[in-house]
Amino acid sequence: MQAQLTATDIACRRGDRLLFKGLSLTCGPGDAVQITGTNGVGKSSLIRILAGLLRPFSGEIRSSGEMGLVDERLALDQNRPLGKALDFWAQLDRCRDNGRTLELLQLESLLDVPVRYLSTGQKKRAAIARLLAGNCPIWLLDEPLNGLDTQAQASIESLVTQHCDGGGIAVVASHQPFALPGKKLIALEEFAA
Repeated sequence: MQAQLTATDIACRRGDRLLFKGLSLTCGPGDAVQITGTNGVGKSSLIRILAGLLRPFSGEIRSSGEMGLVDERLALDQNRPLGKALDFWAQLDRCRDNGRTLELLQLESLLDVPVRYLSTGQKKRAAIARLLAGNCPIWLLDEPLNGLDTQAQASIESLVTQHCDGGGIAVVASHQPFALPGKKLIALEEFAA
């Protein structure tokens, strides 16, 4: 079965405030979507709803295929060296060899550095490395370019493009421009309640 991700008539409420309503999207192999909008409009909440970490106020999410999520919550042990922190997840996720991924994301020289000492950009690249090693067909990326220099941003954009070119799905929430050929843009302001 090929990966699919469908959201039908989604609404999101935070506290007493309805952030957005009536949002629908359908993604199949090779599809890329960028969710745009100002701070506080609900981009991160939508990504968490798609991931199944938040329940929508209304609407339905359906998916087939494993999902990988990169957001501001770095799921790496802050006290372990980066290499051991990534190895922990590689064993749980039954990942393939990380070597090429670490090289692509320029993390090889940081494998002995405790995660807590990594810069914001290095941590973001480590999260992307874990995502790549997991081999999930559906990628949910919340502000994936934050904290990255120009070269690292171009690398992440290229990796996401390759993922979609290979039949993967990518949903990217970002207020920054994201170079992704053929992407569909969804401006959350258009669904403001």
